Amino acid sequence: MHAAARHRLALALLFITPALWAVNALIARKATGVIEPHLLAMLRWLLASGLFALGTHAEIWTQRRQVLADWKHYLVLGALGMWICGAWVYIGGHSTSAANIGLIYAISPVLIVLASALWLGESFSLRQALGVGLALAGVLHVVLKGQWDALAAVQFVPGDGWILAATLSWTLYSLLLRKWLSPLGLGAQLALISLAGALINLPFALWEVLYSPLPALTLEGGALALTAAIIPGFGAYLAHSFMQRELGAARVSVVLYLSPIYTALLAWLVLGEGLSAFHLWGMALVLPGIYLVTRTSSR
Repeated sequence: MHAAARHRLALALLFITPALWAVNALIARKATGVIEPHLLAMLRWLLASGLFALGTHAEIWTQRRQVLADWKHYLVLGALGMWICGAWVYIGGHSTSAANIGLIYAISPVLIVLASALWLGESFSLRQALGVGLALAGVLHVVLKGQWDALAAVQFVPGDGWILAATLSWTLYSLLLRKWLSPLGLGAQLALISLAGALINLPFALWEVLYSPLPALTLEGGALALTAAIIPGFGAYLAHSFMQRELGAARVSVVLYLSPIYTALLAWLVLGEGLSAFHLWGMALVLPGIYLVTRTSSR
């Protein structure tokens, strides 16, 4: 694929990937009382690893010396992106509100933008900073349901700590994925990272199987794990990695601001939840913000 075509595909994925991630929010709502969080995360990434490896196992075997040399990188990325950003989000969702989750997650793109400029040396213009600000305002408008005075009444609970840890972990995952360049293709690299994430989740999942009052695995729980593996696992992470290689961590981070809007749309379509005016106003701010962040200079 030519460079121009890859760039156009990456820009298109900016608007598709958040919809794939939004499916995970629906899965988290459905999973409570059905399947334990670490078991769900372990199955999700074990299945996703198999999907990534389907067409890349020969490449992994050919590059086995490099894989063994970089095993610590895969383990760290698996812990950050598949354990902390997986099971910990499900745990935090049991005891905190959707509004709190949205507020905490809203800081991640800002952190990625700052760290990308300071640590990775990625350029970021004043126009792009304005875009981040617009998108941030839009997502906060959605999270607060248009009632900005409610921000003063927000109360944080212990579950927010899990979400904050996941937010910081995603920031570091995004930066390290960009910094630790690999000779492997995207699919092969993600197969190894997903497998590492599944292995890290495994002991916690075994503990849940032994001591949880829930059945170890039901048909519904297995369906949730399979859906999580295919859509917000295989699809979203492959798209995210591709976008990062093409556009950089800072520009890609802003897609997180589409997730609350996409989640609301999916909840409306799948769960029958209502849409409100604040969703539309939020979208009216987020979309121009993303345009400013991702627009290529005419020069």
